[in-house]
Amino acid sequence: MNGTYLDFERPLQKIVQRIEELRYIATSEDLELHDEIGKLEKKLIRLREDIYRKITPYQRVQLARHPNRPYSLDYINTVFEDFLELHGDRQFRDDPSIVAGWARFEGKPVMVISQQKGRDTKEKLYRNFGMAHPEGYRKALRLMKMAEKFSRPIITLIDTPGAYPGIGAEERGQAEAIARNLREMAMLKTPLVAVIIGEGGSGGALALGVGNRVLIMENAIYSVISPEGCASILWRDDGEKEKSAVALKLDAASLKEFGVIDEIIPEPNGGAHSDFSSAAESLSMVLAKHLKQLSRLSPEELVKQRTEKYSRMGEFEE
Repeated sequence: MNGTYLDFERPLQKIVQRIEELRYIATSEDLELHDEIGKLEKKLIRLREDIYRKITPYQRVQLARHPNRPYSLDYINTVFEDFLELHGDRQFRDDPSIVAGWARFEGKPVMVISQQKGRDTKEKLYRNFGMAHPEGYRKALRLMKMAEKFSRPIITLIDTPGAYPGIGAEERGQAEAIARNLREMAMLKTPLVAVIIGEGGSGGALALGVGNRVLIMENAIYSVISPEGCASILWRDDGEKEKSAVALKLDAASLKEFGVIDEIIPEPNGGAHSDFSSAAESLSMVLAKHLKQLSRLSPEELVKQRTEKYSRMGEFEE
């Protein structure tokens, strides 16, 4: 596990630190401590399984926002090959929070469109914390249309707190840009697979999420509003964020139950940040399966399947 621990992971931190201390002592003083270290490693595995088996919805939110969690570029550089980034919306400017371009997946060309939050302070500011301006969504749509022109599948990697709510973004048509994406994505005549890899926040996530298949990593979230935002509106107290996380049903299992998500991509025990290679392998396997299924559909069937999928959402009986 990486060096940053969430509050509910503190018991794991103590054991990991003790294991590291024993390893240092064993090396520096040439002592045989394999048995002691082995017992602690087994205890760590059992404790980790116990903690993650009882995880709450808000703890899932914390995992989705974990600072060491793999971001889009991590997956692009691992799951895909020959990535060639493309820039600009051809109207205003390039938006660095949207990273997109051609790549190869299992040897076949695809268009990858993703949201990137940024690791350190400098990159977070450059990427605007993964919150896109309208030109970011317009860039994404431009490249989706390009992929459609060449009959290439589109894969979106979603990880954003939401669309940027600044005055300049609103002046340049933030709402219109998101709405246009929703409409145009619904009618694209090429396979489209959307994957929520971390935080899927509000319309900023939905603007890349209208797919034939919508997948979600096990510890990712997808919601119309953040738990903190919901709590501040309903209870006027963001301290009620745990209650709102339960009410929002933003976790992968609940979303699958409601039919919003088509498949949950399993993560290693401890979250994707604890074993990135395993998480990337899981993503690759599930992507390959769905792209193979969608490749059998004609352009007209792809549009029909996508529109019917979203038309079924929100049905109810009295």
